[in-house]
Amino acid sequence: MNPADGDIFEIALDKNIANYRALSPIDFLRWASHVFGDRVGVVYDGRRLSYRAFAERCRRLASALVRLGIGEGDTVAVMCPNIPPMLEAHYGVPLAGAVLNALNIRLDAAAIAFILDHGEADVLLTDSAFSPVIRQALARVQRPIRVIDILDPAEPGEPLGEMDYEAFLETGDPDFPWRLPEDEWRALSLCYTSGTTGNPKGVVYHHRGAYLNALGNALVLGLRPDSVYLWTLPMFHCNGWTYTWGVTAVGATHLCLRKVDPARIFALVAEEGVTHMCGAPIVLNMLIHAPDSVKRKFAQRVEVATGGAAPPSAVIEAMEAMGFHVTHLYGLTETYGPSTVCVEQPGWRELPVPDRAAKVARQGVAYPTLGELQVADPETLEPVPADGRTIGEIMLRGHTIMKGYVKNPGATAEAFRGGWYHTGDLAVMHPDGYAEVKDRSKDIIISGGENISSLEVEEVLYRHPAVMEAAVVAKPDPTWGETPCAFVAPKAGARVTAEEIIAFCRANMAGYKVPKTVVFGELPKTSTGKIQKFELRERARRLAAEENGDG
Repeated sequence: MNPADGDIFEIALDKNIANYRALSPIDFLRWASHVFGDRVGVVYDGRRLSYRAFAERCRRLASALVRLGIGEGDTVAVMCPNIPPMLEAHYGVPLAGAVLNALNIRLDAAAIAFILDHGEADVLLTDSAFSPVIRQALARVQRPIRVIDILDPAEPGEPLGEMDYEAFLETGDPDFPWRLPEDEWRALSLCYTSGTTGNPKGVVYHHRGAYLNALGNALVLGLRPDSVYLWTLPMFHCNGWTYTWGVTAVGATHLCLRKVDPARIFALVAEEGVTHMCGAPIVLNMLIHAPDSVKRKFAQRVEVATGGAAPPSAVIEAMEAMGFHVTHLYGLTETYGPSTVCVEQPGWRELPVPDRAAKVARQGVAYPTLGELQVADPETLEPVPADGRTIGEIMLRGHTIMKGYVKNPGATAEAFRGGWYHTGDLAVMHPDGYAEVKDRSKDIIISGGENISSLEVEEVLYRHPAVMEAAVVAKPDPTWGETPCAFVAPKAGARVTAEEIIAFCRANMAGYKVPKTVVFGELPKTSTGKIQKFELRERARRLAAEENGDG
């Protein structure tokens, strides 16, 4: 090619309105309302909304916000459980051009006030059941915020705002135009991490990433137009792992659920024909240990995606025995939720249940919509050998990584060091190309110079018949430096001693990995249901100090 001629595939072949459209999950609802207008799109508490009616409500919300003066760059916060207004906000807010900030409904007033101030919320849509904590939060906020009350008859509370949500929708236009952002890189939502120390960081998602991750979810979990998705996963958590948009992308049904209640879940699975749901291992544990009186039989196989921590093989076995098929996903707030999946390979089904469950518990391979994954040395960024033994850090990059942390360029730069998003999770790469997390970098226990994975010890503990929940952390030791300390929540009615737990571990793992201390009691959890290991580490430190006479 003559350099003077330039690239023939670029000359006068530019983007235009006919051949380029910004990727945005808003488009999924426009499509679903057109193709499946009369199909039930949303179900809640006996009420059924067609996709056409659902879309009209979302368009009314967008129009009403615009009439309030809300637009590009503004923030709309929502304090609401998994009921239709929360789902509507996932479309109506970005359709108005604004940024959605879904608040964690388990946070205290101080944390909510920080988020409202830091995220510069202009409007707050809030379920009246949370009025006590919201009133306290608003008293701390340093900026004016317009408050709209969501009044749910299922759990009424005292209104705080200038108007209720249904009346607010009536001020909007059901034919509000389907406006997409000019740039798919525009901010779509703001999600705050559940930080264990200090203030949480605000993670910014863009329209492009949400669109792609939603399609990745639909592909990975096999969502279809006849699927019924039960909302056991909080919509405030990573925007429901983007299933808020993924379910709509295929025209499936959203089955809303205000509270996670095993009896209600089993009833809905049986009566509404639930085919898909998601949740952290704690939700799976709740179902497994529910009283037999509330468990229901159902004809269909229910696909369950779980993440947050590797589900112990005992949990996977118990779920499958009840008719649920568990798929293990892995991700973080910074990756729109799920970014890897443990894809089941041919032949796994024929393996003995414990062997198959051990494979399913791995974090697996990158989502087809992610981009790249590697397990590498955190300093040199060189990939570790795929030997299933050498530990490195999981690093990700591609389409579904956050824009960054709002108002925190230092943390953003550190997270993206070397051109990869650094997860902080330590893992090995297996010869089959599947990654397996061994621990958070701060959770590895180093005892007598040997590295011990707390997850490996927990896996054994969960197989004890008397154990419902378990967490293992490092306890300071004058001889070994650190030793494993197990915190155990027994099953209801179970009686077990520390000596029995230790003996069980000794029979099922190398001696140096066996916990030297076992503490019984309820395990502390974050607002998203994750076990708070930082608190358990502090308890272990205090216990060691008391034993050594330093307390």
